[in-house]
Amino acid sequence: MEEYLNPTYYIDSDHPAVVEFANQNTKSVDKEIEKAVQLYYAVRDGIRYNPYSMEPGKESMKASSVLDRGQGYCVAKAVLLAACARSQKIPARLGFADVNNHLNTKRLKELMGTDVFVYHGYTELFLNNKWVKATPAFNLELCNNFNVKPLEFDGTKDSIFHPFDKSGNKHMEYIKDHGSFADLPWETILAGMKKSYPLYFEDLERRLKDFSEEALKENQ
Repeated sequence: MEEYLNPTYYIDSDHPAVVEFANQNTKSVDKEIEKAVQLYYAVRDGIRYNPYSMEPGKESMKASSVLDRGQGYCVAKAVLLAACARSQKIPARLGFADVNNHLNTKRLKELMGTDVFVYHGYTELFLNNKWVKATPAFNLELCNNFNVKPLEFDGTKDSIFHPFDKSGNKHMEYIKDHGSFADLPWETILAGMKKSYPLYFEDLERRLKDFSEEALKENQ
């Protein structure tokens, strides 16, 4: 389990800000599983989901950088949760899958050119002698704006996206599993995204938008 407990370049679980954030959000509980649950909700709702925040630079994907910005997309938030868990001596790794996301804003879909999100990221935590998936991507406010149920996590079973929204419409489908990793394979992920979404990376200004506000306007 050592490789899932040690800090890395991206999962910088020894960074003072990450350690402080994790300590603050686990100080009221003692059990490992309770700490994992507290950290999940701290990252889910304390860090805004924003796919426009994606940047190609390595530095931007470090857990401490994500925490400092207070926002990130699914992979960035998964990295932060993994770092927080490792700081509390909970083994953690990253998992990736291509997903078909039926809930997308018009603007983002135009930039991406598809509903398929390649290398969607989540965290896997080793609790009670088994790996459990935790997906802290969509914060509560965003879920409400999209009319989808917020994703809960109890530390005992996998927490992946609901297949349907509150109205029974398709929400998300997992279409390809990329496996689990002890650290972030950023070069591979970035290459896959640039190949899939060339227009997205053409202009930084396109990403300086509020995704939550977009979702609210389109789903009112």
